[in-house]
Parts: sequence; structure tokens; C-alpha cells
Amino acid sequence: MDPVEFASALIRKPSVTPIEAGTLDLLQTTLEGLGFVCTRYLFGEADDPDNMIVDNLYARLGTKAPNFCFAGHVDVVPAGETAKWKEDPFSGVVKDGLLMGRGAADMKGAIAAYVSAVANLLESGWTPEGSLSFLITGDEEGPAINGTKKLLAAITEAGEVIDDCLVGEPTNPNQLGDMIKNGRRGSMNTVLTVRGTQGHVAYPHLAENPVPKLVDILNVLKARALDTGSEFFQPSNLEITTVDVGNPTENMIPETASARFNIRFNVHHTGASLSEWVETVIQDARKDFKGQIDLKIRVSGESFLTTPGKLTDVMCAAVETVTGRKPELSTSGGTSDARFISNYAPVAEFGLVGATMHKVNEEVAVEDISLLMKIYSKTLTRYFKV
Repeated sequence: MDPVEFASALIRKPSVTPIEAGTLDLLQTTLEGLGFVCTRYLFGEADDPDNMIVDNLYARLGTKAPNFCFAGHVDVVPAGETAKWKEDPFSGVVKDGLLMGRGAADMKGAIAAYVSAVANLLESGWTPEGSLSFLITGDEEGPAINGTKKLLAAITEAGEVIDDCLVGEPTNPNQLGDMIKNGRRGSMNTVLTVRGTQGHVAYPHLAENPVPKLVDILNVLKARALDTGSEFFQPSNLEITTVDVGNPTENMIPETASARFNIRFNVHHTGASLSEWVETVIQDARKDFKGQIDLKIRVSGESFLTTPGKLTDVMCAAVETVTGRKPELSTSGGTSDARFISNYAPVAEFGLVGATMHKVNEEVAVEDISLLMKIYSKTLTRYFKV
């Protein structure tokens, strides 16, 4: 199987979240041709725009343990202004040694490389001393409500057990072989709204200005150094992403002021512990304030760490054998569906170079896709030998 041709075929299907667009059909047909038993899982409500239906795929070859799983997503972000692309974003064209199109890096190229690695190994007569499985969602780039999280619960209820998992996210910042992700920081999103009493700026005693109170709260939150990091994690950080008042008038004290902030946190914290801290700050702020302070908190993922061991050792050895580079084990960057998988099995991420993911003219080197297929192939053969 040619991984570049397969990646191009996937790119030609415009699977913008949560539309499957035939990508899972193609994967299912291909995997069933290799002997996998495939099951599709639909989650969501047809009439609910906040809970849209997502199609997911679980496929397994074999029944014995250990079960080595590859996890990924076929959904992509929108292409944006297509006129700015050098080629049609859903053409999957190969030009000047590059595969171009939305999803080339994130992460249809990696899916194609892994499927090709499995297909070519099986064709050569190789048989794993255990099972192979695929966990593929169409909701990673979206709200991640009806994708991997629910799929994991459903297959677990059906009796499936995953022993180790490789996620094909584009982990390499500059060149293939740079980095393996063996953990991720958690993410907490917060909306803070302060409501006072509107009034004339010349008569502040007749009003209750929400802006100074909002600024005071943000200063208290920013003043705390959450931690200094750890062996595998950079320090946690709180970043204010917007402050909004919306007051077009020069001489009026506004009624409402709001802010949003995000906390990216490591294993020194949990979403619950940080939520409790923020709630305490807000409680203190309410004591001398005549207005109202509202808080909305959403923890989109907890931090996790896969301790270096069999999975990371096998992956590092495969990368170094193929590329000659010793990859860094890192927990940097944003969140991924690995945060859900970590509750079920050891998980690590390795894929293509992510320099162009989510950008106009997303592209990957054709050579990198072929090398990634070889890395995945050696990962599998080494894993079942250990």
C-alpha cells in the first residue's frame, strides 16, 4: 500500500468537523480487507446543534492480548479563504515533493502511514503476537463531546481492553524525529463577569463600577505563581485572553465588565483544585462589592503523564533507527484526545511535522510520510517482540 496515495484519497474527502464525508467508509473498507472487524459508533442528537451527531470507528484484528491501538481523527478544521491556497485545499495534490491539502499534517497523513504500515506488514506474512486496533473519531477538532471520550466508554462496556496506544498527532516541530509526546498539560477555560450599577462618571457614589473590581480580581489571579514545573512539565500558566466592557460612552460608568482566561496546568494541579482556588478568589472579591460576580468554568482536559517505559522505549528506538535522531520526550503544546485515552491505557503521540497544521497551504513532505510508515512498522514489530 502506498501511504501517499492513501493520504491523498483521505484529503480529497472534505471531512470538516463533524462531517465524516466518506473518510470512515474508506477506512472501514480498507481495514476489513485486511481482516479487521469494524464497528461504527454514532453519538449525538440530530436536532441539537450543540450536540451534533459524530461518526466514529473502532476496528480490531485478533482477539488476544496485548491490544496495541492506533488512535486518530479524520476530521479537519475549515480551509478558510480558499483563494489564498496555492492548490484546492481538498485536492490532495502532490507537487514539488509535498502533499498539499487540509489534513495533510493533522492528521490524515499519519493515519495513511499507519494503515499502510499495517497492510504491508500483514502482506509480508507478519503476524502480531496479540491484537491490533484502530480508534478513529470525527470530533477531535470540534467540541470533543461525541468522539473519543464516548467511544472509549462504549468499547470498554463492550469488553474491549487497550493495553497501549499510539496517537498520530503531528508532534514534530521542525523535522521528523524531533519529538514524542508522552503527556499533556490540562486546560481550564473561565468566563468572569462583574455586574455593577450604571451611572454618570461625575457621580460615582451613585454607581457601582464593575471595571476596577474586575481588574482587581485579575491582578490577584495573575499574581500567583502556580508552580515551577517538574521533570516532564513546564510551569503552569494563566493567560487572560480577553477583557470586554463594550462602553461607547465617555461619561458613563458601565454596568458590566467581563474577562476570559485560560489555565494550562501540569500534574501539580487538577481541574477541581484550580476551580476551587478561583472560586475562593471570587468569594473574597464579593465581600466588599455591592454588585454581582458570576463565574463559568469549563475544564476541557486534565493533565496526564505516561511514565517512560515499554511504549516510549519502543517508539524512541523505532524513530532513531529510521531517522537517526533521538526524539525528545515532551509534554509541551496544547491538548489532544490522548487526554481521554490516558484514563484507559499508557499513551504516547508521534506523527508528522506540524509546522503548517491549521494554516493556509497545509502540507507535508512526501518523504516524511514514507519515513513515518517505516517508523510505525518498526514500532509494531518491536512492540510485539518485547
